[in-house]
Amino acid sequence: MKKSIVFGAFLSLIVSLGVVAQEVKPDEKKTEKGHYNENKFRQMYEEMATPNMFRTASGAPGPAYYQQKADYKMNLELDDKNKKLYGSETITYYNNSPENLEYLWVQLEQNIERPDSKTPLVDNEVLPKSIPADAFAKKFVENPFPGGFNIDYVKDAKGNAMQYTINQTMMRIDLPKPLKSGDKISFSIKWWYNIVSYQEGANNGRSGFEQFKDGNRLYVMAQFFPRMAVYNDVEGWQNMQFWGRGEFALVFGDYEVNITVPSDHVMEATGVLQNRSEVFTPEQVKRWELAEKTFDKPVVIVTQEEAIAKESSFSDQKKTWKFKAQNVRDFGFSTSRKFIIDAMAVDLPTNKPLAISIYPKEANPLWGDLSTKAVAHTLKTYSHYTFDYPYPKAVSVSAEDQGMEYPMICWNYGRPDETGFVSDRIKYGMLGVIIHEVGHNFFPMIVNSDERQWTWMDEGLNTFLEYLTETTFDPNFPAMRGPAKNIVPYMKGNQQYLEPIMSNSENIYNFGANAYGKPATGLNILRETIMGHELFDHAFKTYANRWKFKHPTPEDFFRTMEDASAVDLDWFWRGWFYSTDVTDIAIKEVKQYYVVEQDPKEAKPQFNRRGRKIADANQPMLKMVLEGAPEFKSELKNGFDYSKVQGLNDYLSKNYSAEEIAKLKSPKFFYEVEFAKPGGLIMPIIVELQFEDGTSEVQKFPAQIWRKNNDSAKRVFATSKKVVKMQLDPKLETADVDVTNNFWPNVEVESKFDTLEKK
Repeated sequence: MKKSIVFGAFLSLIVSLGVVAQEVKPDEKKTEKGHYNENKFRQMYEEMATPNMFRTASGAPGPAYYQQKADYKMNLELDDKNKKLYGSETITYYNNSPENLEYLWVQLEQNIERPDSKTPLVDNEVLPKSIPADAFAKKFVENPFPGGFNIDYVKDAKGNAMQYTINQTMMRIDLPKPLKSGDKISFSIKWWYNIVSYQEGANNGRSGFEQFKDGNRLYVMAQFFPRMAVYNDVEGWQNMQFWGRGEFALVFGDYEVNITVPSDHVMEATGVLQNRSEVFTPEQVKRWELAEKTFDKPVVIVTQEEAIAKESSFSDQKKTWKFKAQNVRDFGFSTSRKFIIDAMAVDLPTNKPLAISIYPKEANPLWGDLSTKAVAHTLKTYSHYTFDYPYPKAVSVSAEDQGMEYPMICWNYGRPDETGFVSDRIKYGMLGVIIHEVGHNFFPMIVNSDERQWTWMDEGLNTFLEYLTETTFDPNFPAMRGPAKNIVPYMKGNQQYLEPIMSNSENIYNFGANAYGKPATGLNILRETIMGHELFDHAFKTYANRWKFKHPTPEDFFRTMEDASAVDLDWFWRGWFYSTDVTDIAIKEVKQYYVVEQDPKEAKPQFNRRGRKIADANQPMLKMVLEGAPEFKSELKNGFDYSKVQGLNDYLSKNYSAEEIAKLKSPKFFYEVEFAKPGGLIMPIIVELQFEDGTSEVQKFPAQIWRKNNDSAKRVFATSKKVVKMQLDPKLETADVDVTNNFWPNVEVESKFDTLEKK
């Protein structure tokens, strides 16, 4: 910054606290060779797929966008005594793609539980020096669980056997002739399998049964039927194997499912129950009808007393529950004779879905008090930020040690201990899981991203909305993921064990932080710090509505967020999603200047960058004196006295009225601050100035301040009050991994993040 400035330019500083703009240049080096554009603000043409007629440059579906459809008609029977599930299904598959298909790919996720499953073989292991006896037996003594699909047949619509090949969790069905574009095909599959205990299953954990001491079981059934794989414009068939972590890529369709279980069981499932009067008592049907009209509190439909009365019956009779669901990507159900059911209606502008909970007595009173209320609040909050929940219901199932989602139904952790005590950890843990899993109805059950490839697209977006929902459900909710400061311990960890968010789920070390926490935090930073609520919320809602009941990719999300907000975010996506860079912005140096009237003998003509004269040498001039310089005098610390500069007073009186002069700013203290960026991530600079009178103000500079220099940035602060302290990121908004360099004057400050990490 020039140490003397033209009087007119100084006036503009007085009026607006502006300063002479100056580029901060890197160290001068002799350049012998050219180089490629490595600027972190360059556009992401190399990283993102080329737009086309299927997916446009705006992030919206293109005029040629298509997606396949698969309808299912199923008959299932649960053998409770022998823990087996028998099923047959007819699939009608619609080829809406422009290509002809030579074969079909069907997913067989239950095969992860086969004795010859390769999932246990892909992880490294070491021999523990001590091991519990039961774990030793399961690992080294017992035979593997005899799980996985047993396929009885695959037949075409005429009953003829079809050729198929099973490759682990995928089955290829070979067609006698290609399925032409625009045509459909129907075929049938019959199967059965042994149901695994989800508490003991080696590989899956998302589906199976829970065993109670009274001999009863609670079943949460999913991935229980052969399901069509996705075929789309991005990669053709999505036939990546199911290794256990990466979840599901699925096709929308309509379902008709008949489920036969012991007659004393109570059930909930995806879809609308078609024969309620056949499976519930008349009194329970009346309670259900009341719940459909009750918006303020849950109505108990199956009471705890009714559930307890059935716990010892173990009926040999059977009962069939019939469900229909339209435009869903999957189907799940839960059944037990132990279930209590309560429900309440949710008042949305375009729909009145039911919030439902089903749980055993072991979950009370916690579940009866809170579960359905949490479901209802989740539907309202998510609908506000996306679109009105379109399905007729959302069900929360109490299944200990679980947290898993399916259309309209999910299994959730959290029960009192054996004495009935509920700790805050259990209470808030249960609420967080319920909110999260119910929220998955929006991402990915409706905004149908590819979980097998991009876990963050459902888990990260859902965790972000979970955070907003938790904090509105309870302002004191101890949210784990969302606030920027909470992700710092992960981001400042060993880079050897960090991966970019844009990584396949099977290749991630810290799955929770990478796929859930970091993307959720990134969205929160965008909303709170970079874009603001109005721009972010509009763009996020635009994305949700563009891609509901469709198959978005990461590029569709990135492009829509920019398209709907007019905020260039390529720098943010590249840093936060495509790299493991961290935020670390520091105050490198602060120089304090004071103003004096310059001796006219020292004045020289002033020119702008184009060489045009902007002031004659005989104009009044003001000089900036650096504290500590030879010409600095201690009395300057009292601040600049404008009244003693006649030229300044003359100028003001000619150009402003007395009333206008009274409103002008009068900066007396000037600080030239250099900011450094030891971390690789681009972020806005947020500075809090604390004054000697105890007041403070915050100034924020957009991320583009780094656009020409990735390492250093300078700003001038002109204040009417003396600054006694400067602090970067005072509210911990940017996930800065080292806050000890965020202060001026430099003092020994224990990192808040180190304290958080120790906890």
